[in-house]
Amino acid sequence: MTDAHLTGNYAPVDSERTETGLVVSGRLPAELAGTYVRNGPNPRSGRSPHWFLGDGMLHGVRLEGGSALWYRNRWVRTPDRPMTRPDGTRDLTVGLANTHIVRHAKRLFALVESSYPYEVTEDLDTVGCHDFAGRLRTAMTAHPKTCPDTGELHFFGYGAMRPPYVTYHRADAAGNLTLSRGVDVPGRTMMHDFHLTTGHVVFMDLPIVFSMDRLREGTMPYAWDPSYGARLGVLRRDDPHGDMRWFEIEPCYVFHALNAHDDGDRIVLHVMRMAEAADSSALAPKATLWRWTIDLTTGTVDEAQLDDRLGDFPRIDDRLAGHDSRFGHIVTANELVRYDLARGTSTAHVFGPGRTPDEFAFVAANDRAGGAGWLLGYVHDATTDTSDLAVHDAETLEPVAAVHLPVRVPFGFHGDWFDHVDNAGTRP
Repeated sequence: MTDAHLTGNYAPVDSERTETGLVVSGRLPAELAGTYVRNGPNPRSGRSPHWFLGDGMLHGVRLEGGSALWYRNRWVRTPDRPMTRPDGTRDLTVGLANTHIVRHAKRLFALVESSYPYEVTEDLDTVGCHDFAGRLRTAMTAHPKTCPDTGELHFFGYGAMRPPYVTYHRADAAGNLTLSRGVDVPGRTMMHDFHLTTGHVVFMDLPIVFSMDRLREGTMPYAWDPSYGARLGVLRRDDPHGDMRWFEIEPCYVFHALNAHDDGDRIVLHVMRMAEAADSSALAPKATLWRWTIDLTTGTVDEAQLDDRLGDFPRIDDRLAGHDSRFGHIVTANELVRYDLARGTSTAHVFGPGRTPDEFAFVAANDRAGGAGWLLGYVHDATTDTSDLAVHDAETLEPVAAVHLPVRVPFGFHGDWFDHVDNAGTRP
């Protein structure tokens, strides 16, 4: 068993800190009034059997008036008790909350796909477990989608205890869970992400499969098994209890979707695709950008690789979620990449030697969706063993400013920017 996830900048930090008097280079845009927060695994004990299995820690930087007011890191206070009850059932209030943080209906949620969400404050303190007033009966994905047209939150939960192994959920703009329906899949697979368009929800039933033996060993209980096959399931949003249509594709795995949209009788999906996931503990990015086009008339899927760069953590202007977004962004081991999906071109900003980026989130500069904005994310400097919150122009990728932290932010997963508007609402 490798301990690579416990070394270098993957290694956990051992304490919570609040740092003020932060040094800034460049000029922070005055329009950035809010907090950038990123989630990631950081085991309290200093050790975990797998990178995915560390306790969730939030890392946030608050910006206001062209200044950086503070950096904070806080563990999400989740229960320290077994995930399984004595009767063998899963206790969904127990989890690691280590993968993402999103906002919906004035609440911030720290997410992991194996349990209920945990509500936190803008200051990164834990409020507690959230189960949508008792209506949520499954785990919740760490990759929910907010519809920019309705304000609804679409998400799913998967599990390995009993069928249905996948359940699709929908919450209205006020945060009320309004829909739950089972999705019939033949096995207990790890479903990390999915797709939303204006007219459809698309699920990815892919071959990373649950193993009881791996669970008993105390490591990641899911492993690559290409014999399971791979397929995409399409559900119409206007008929959420209707039949699911399934479309077979070549075996592969996708941790992260860039975006999807309807195009007449076709659905166009952009994903970061891995040819296989034989070692899901591998830390270096090894996915490439692909386009899948589902033809609802012929029942076929066209699969096309668009780039050979190895990267991950795709992001768009979330106000275009489910619509035809021209631009998307990813990070590689040393680059921030911008794709022009309409022209089939890309540009990249290369970070200096020893500087490694985490995920970058898009923050809009005006009301025009897909227009000007900034990209924010943490960058680790191996020379100083510290991290910066980097701000780049979303259109040119040129550096705008950097908040220099006196600490390092360990590599992690996902985060977002949260405006300060009386802690209300989310960027549509």
